[in-house]
Amino acid sequence: MKVISFNANGIRSAATKGFFQWMEAVAPDVVCIQETKAQEHQLQDDIFTPLGYHCFYVDAVKKGYSGVAIYSKAKPENVIRGLGWDPSDHEGRYVQVDYPGLSIASMYLPSGSSGEDRQAVKFDYMDRLTNLLSEIRAGKKEFILCGDWNIVHKEIDIKNFRGNQKNSGCLPEERAWIDRVFTEIGLVDAFRVKNQEPEQYTWWSFRRDAFNKNVGWRIDYQIVTPGLASKIRSVHIEKENKFSDHAPLIIDYEWPL
Repeated sequence: MKVISFNANGIRSAATKGFFQWMEAVAPDVVCIQETKAQEHQLQDDIFTPLGYHCFYVDAVKKGYSGVAIYSKAKPENVIRGLGWDPSDHEGRYVQVDYPGLSIASMYLPSGSSGEDRQAVKFDYMDRLTNLLSEIRAGKKEFILCGDWNIVHKEIDIKNFRGNQKNSGCLPEERAWIDRVFTEIGLVDAFRVKNQEPEQYTWWSFRRDAFNKNVGWRIDYQIVTPGLASKIRSVHIEKENKFSDHAPLIIDYEWPL
């Protein structure tokens, strides 16, 4: 089972850069998209409903903002749109598909980089999410939670660690919280099961030639229940093809859908 998590920074923009042609060649089983930045009625072109996939979009109320999606080859038993609270639902930040013994979600955590008000929203989101993550860990089903979490975990996950200590996404409180996700709650950072190397980034600023200089952040994750850790066969950050300021995170699991 090949699962891709990708912040498209606009699904229409990514489409013009060849994302769907690349996706067809890679042939993933499930694709989790964040930041579609489109209403579903604006995605009438056939390219946005890839042949052979069931497609599920969750839009933000605000046009051109946020939004998540999942493309799945296998038809899910159930689809959950939203978490039942705002701003998650109002901003289109969560969609989940359920299969026998496995659930996969696409989630987009808020960024706090625009100011103190949005950072407060982000902290509240993290607090609310803690309960869901604990329920996932305690549940009987395996779970893959894909998404842009807008938080780096450790010093090796960001190029300029010291210089970003006061910036959203690298705040000590944020890193401590995501560390608790992996330690106290007991979920697993799937990428790090197979790759413990530094400078493995998934996002680069458009400024100062950051991508070519590899001045990046690792803020895109596939976070899984412990039962899937031994099922991870390979991990890859797709940097050869650039569709967004984020790179697709590809993970292969020994788990047939």
